[in-house]
Amino acid sequence: MNQYRHPAARDAAAVEVHHPTPITPAHAAPLIPAQPAAIPTVTSVVLPDGRIVTGYAVIPTQPEPVRVKPPVSRAAVNIALGGIGFSAVCGGLFLLTAFITALTALITQLVILAAVIFGGWVAVQVLGASRPSGGTTVQIRKAVIKRNHFHG
Repeated sequence: MNQYRHPAARDAAAVEVHHPTPITPAHAAPLIPAQPAAIPTVTSVVLPDGRIVTGYAVIPTQPEPVRVKPPVSRAAVNIALGGIGFSAVCGGLFLLTAFITALTALITQLVILAAVIFGGWVAVQVLGASRPSGGTTVQIRKAVIKRNHFHG
């Protein structure tokens, strides 16, 4: 084979031909002409050079009205309301803290009072109840002394 021949002539035997498969068109529903709700009026305009142009008036589209934003954002209102609620709760928390502190002081004083009373009772029981088991007992009676004379 001649290597200087045209490339299409060289590869003619290796070429495969593909034929595309036609796509069947989809059957669309038949269009039924619909009449507009109201027939627009036909207007005629006379141009400066004398020509007359006739057609339908086109109503310009109106842009959507811009939503008016409130002067204060909702997040700022929520934060402010949360602050008011927190300050209302803080007064109650302060009173609760003061109440707990006073209750703790009262309980502490009652415990100390009970310890003093119980300690005194124990001291009286220990010191007052012990009598010497041995030794001399001295009994003092009412004595009458007349003229350097003791009458017992």
